[in-house]
Amino acid sequence: MTGLGTLASTAKRRVGWLVRDRFPFRPVVRQVQGVELVLPWSHRLPDYAAWGPLYGQNLVELARLLAASEPLTVLDVGANVGDSAVQILNAADGQVLCIEADRAYLEFLHRNVDRDARIHVVEALLTVDGGDSGTTAVRTGGTTRFVEGASGDAMPTVSPASLRADHPAFDRLRLVKSDTDGYDVQLVPAVAEAWADSRPVLFFEYDPYLTRLADLDPEAVWPSLSGLGYEYVAVWDNGGLAVGRTTVDRIAEQGRVLDEVPGGRARSRGYWDVAVVHRDDVEGLRAITELVPGELGLG
Repeated sequence: MTGLGTLASTAKRRVGWLVRDRFPFRPVVRQVQGVELVLPWSHRLPDYAAWGPLYGQNLVELARLLAASEPLTVLDVGANVGDSAVQILNAADGQVLCIEADRAYLEFLHRNVDRDARIHVVEALLTVDGGDSGTTAVRTGGTTRFVEGASGDAMPTVSPASLRADHPAFDRLRLVKSDTDGYDVQLVPAVAEAWADSRPVLFFEYDPYLTRLADLDPEAVWPSLSGLGYEYVAVWDNGGLAVGRTTVDRIAEQGRVLDEVPGGRARSRGYWDVAVVHRDDVEGLRAITELVPGELGLG
């Protein structure tokens, strides 16, 4: 596409978003990546999937490969409208435990998953210790970030340990997906510790920008996971394209590329999808090696 064509397409897209954002929670039915979903009209998932067919499919393929070797049990932290859960179970049999704290998206989550007995929903905000601190939901284009503030639109909180105790069907957890807009670096190690004997594969967004907005250190996640026995890391870009494999002791330095500002200009925020595998998880390592065969370099 020419430069003018790209500009026109971008302008058209932004105008469309402005219109849709005026009526953000109008329900619409969309076919997205092989499944039917009820979505808020403002949700960006159909757009992302149309522009990049690989978007979100790294998680689905990872789940499919893991399901080939043992029963698939998935914890979906920040389940949003249930798109990940529905797509995973469209590709492989198993069970998914969804946890979502935004009341606005819970309506759509239930509409998408309640018809499937393999999917269970917890209406709560996952926190490291289950503590109830005031939070406010900040919504942008189909995703939610919780910040300090009034607690009127947030759900009760739950800790990973309580979540496990309350849902014994997920005692042998195989896969964790976390998408909490910056809080993943704090929550994922807590979940991994709560299910330490199961050694689940950990799939989450590594987004230094949003992590710092949450007043957290993005690089702190790696020594935390190393201390729990996690060693291998597969990396995809934010469109689902494989970038390379590495290890937890190298990725902090490699991930600093996400902070680079091309040409000294304000950059388009970048993040990675990462899958982290325990050093004793042979099948998990086999799965990420098949999905991401190359090595991740520096720079």
